[in-house]
Amino acid sequence: MCSLHGRNGALVTALLFALHCGGALAQSASPRAGQAYPAKPIRLIVPFPPGASSDVVGRMLGQKLTEQLGEQVIADNRPGAGGNLGIGVAAKSPPDGYTIVIATASIAVSPSLYANLAYDAVKDLAPIARLALIPNVLLVHPSVPAKTLRQFISLARAHPGKLNFGSGGAGTTNHLANELLKSLEKINMVHVPYKGVTQAMVAMTGGEVDEVVMPITTALPQIRAAKVRALAVLTERRIAVLPDVPTTKEAGVDSFTMPLWYGMFAPAATPRDIVARLSRELVHALEAPDLRKRLAALGVEAWPGTSGQLGELMRSEIARFAAIVRNAGLQPQ
Repeated sequence: MCSLHGRNGALVTALLFALHCGGALAQSASPRAGQAYPAKPIRLIVPFPPGASSDVVGRMLGQKLTEQLGEQVIADNRPGAGGNLGIGVAAKSPPDGYTIVIATASIAVSPSLYANLAYDAVKDLAPIARLALIPNVLLVHPSVPAKTLRQFISLARAHPGKLNFGSGGAGTTNHLANELLKSLEKINMVHVPYKGVTQAMVAMTGGEVDEVVMPITTALPQIRAAKVRALAVLTERRIAVLPDVPTTKEAGVDSFTMPLWYGMFAPAATPRDIVARLSRELVHALEAPDLRKRLAALGVEAWPGTSGQLGELMRSEIARFAAIVRNAGLQPQ
């Protein structure tokens, strides 16, 4: 008995030792596993064309993340369908942390305007971080005989269906802003959608469309070059880079505000620790004075927020835009 007990005791001791060592190895490996991400370049899908505000902001953030993470963050422009094409690509990508997408507030508009979206914004995407706010500005071609927003509205009312407006596609905030204006002022204008707001700007400077609402980041160079005329900013207060341009309320139209916000998302099943890491890195990047200064020069306000804050924002905005779409009488396409 003593001999058998001794052998069993030795086996038990060996087993306990192995379990102890295994636990220690697992504990020591866990931090290294966490630190290993990212181990290769990260694809940042930009669902709008080069030069669009989301492209500008996305590339700035990608550069900052590259510095912080030690791996390249590479922009991949996938324009089309008001941003939904690129977002759909992101939603269907492997949920491994190596595909992320920058989305505008249009992601909260699309559920009300598209009957057959290729993705569900709430179920198929994981919010990473809230990023920034960008003012929208209402612009007209210099040939349009209106120097103020009220004059433009009077012109549209006097000639129903004669004026047209460009947008970055159905469901973008620059589209919905004009639908809101039409609803508020009971005017009739023709919508001309493009693949992105950059193309809409080119079309307006070329005289193809009369008016476009667009982010200040895209509009500012054309305003300064006098290729377009700014009538109002769609914000509660004036903006520093265009101090002489009135707000829509100052210009005589109440409840006509449409700021543009940005958020970063990943495919829904992306591991929580990776989402948390990216969230921390993005918030850290947006708190950097040098990036804030570069963004401010373009009229962009850094608005860093957590994954949870972005999720709350998106849910509330989906409800808000749904009400705007209903009031405007728009039907899902």
